[in-house]
Amino acid sequence: QVQLVESGGGLVQAGGSLRLSCAASGIAFSLYAMAWFRQSPGKERESVAAISRSSGSTYYADSVKGRFTISRDNAKGTVYLQMNSLKPEDTAVYYCAAHRTYNSGNYYFSRDDYDYWGQGTQVTVSS
Repeated sequence: QVQLVESGGGLVQAGGSLRLSCAASGIAFSLYAMAWFRQSPGKERESVAAISRSSGSTYYADSVKGRFTISRDNAKGTVYLQMNSLKPEDTAVYYCAAHRTYNSGNYYFSRDDYDYWGQGTQVTVSS
């Protein structure tokens, strides 16, 4: 059974930092490209960051460039999202997602590419 379990969300003041983690089980983690998405009330789920299997390629949405960093530890089966300089508009439920790919160097940032999703973790940034 495939499971993606996010953790690390919470309430933080604007300008603060959080580190999200997503632990995968039931999959050969190193064969999956990974990504973080977020969804706030009334909005569609949007991509935030993505990383290739090999960690050689990363993608960031313009809204988070320079503030967020995606990374992964294939030995631990975990993907991370370090979020710095948080803003109230970063408030959302954050989801991690996994995409099986034979291409070790590509990232994927479309929701439709992803096979498995976590249950989400709430991030709330107060002003």
